[in-house]
Amino acid sequence: MNSSKEHIIMSDALSDADKNKLDYLLHLADNTLVLSHRSSEWCGHGPILEQDIAITNISLDLIGQARNFYQYAALIAGGHATEDTLAYLRKEHQYLNCLICEQPNGDWATTILRQFFFSAYQFLLYERMQHSSDTQIAAIAAKALKEVAYHLRWSSEWVIRLGDGTEESHSRMLHAIEELWMFTGEMFSTAGYEGKAYLNGYGVDPSSLKSDWFSKVEEIFREATLPVPPANTAMQRGGKQGRHSEHLGYILSELQYMQRTFPGCEW
Repeated sequence: MNSSKEHIIMSDALSDADKNKLDYLLHLADNTLVLSHRSSEWCGHGPILEQDIAITNISLDLIGQARNFYQYAALIAGGHATEDTLAYLRKEHQYLNCLICEQPNGDWATTILRQFFFSAYQFLLYERMQHSSDTQIAAIAAKALKEVAYHLRWSSEWVIRLGDGTEESHSRMLHAIEELWMFTGEMFSTAGYEGKAYLNGYGVDPSSLKSDWFSKVEEIFREATLPVPPANTAMQRGGKQGRHSEHLGYILSELQYMQRTFPGCEW
């Protein structure tokens, strides 16, 4: 990592309120950046050309959302922070994304289910966030909501198609549920910065979204003839606090390669 001050977030100079807002924005940005990178790995490898393009476009939507959150975070961080330094020059434990976003693509069924779970969450999140007391956050959420509505519709249709399709596709969806369900609970666990963001009027309490999210999952799973796992399933957590699975390190080694090899490079 380049050791010059221009690549360091001088958070010690920030007030507690600004530090909290910075963490909240980084969490939102990291979610979309990491999931975007994961989905982009399908580019050129989709099952059919139309869906290859569809998931690539979803990746582009997510990277656009990440940019908006990182740009606002850089403004709050001050100093020489930019969207690029925040995206590319932090260490693994400084990323605050949910664990589900960094899970491997697996097969098409696993990728689809991961997208469905997270898009259903994002839709509810942005729906409320567009009324944030922070006009910048509200504007980002309002724009992103239109994109996420499509992501949710697209992934829902695929969950139904695969779940209620052939014996093979149904089996693969069951395996995907087994692989991913344990990571869904973290989305609704309230990190400290989320709780403070909610109390200060600019954020959303994620725990308040769980009931509506679960109802959406039940609706789609019913049509897909898929079982909903028990509510008391043990859940994996830690991503929101910077404790990640081994997968994030591999993502970052690829994602950050250019900036770390050629610090400050420009095209």
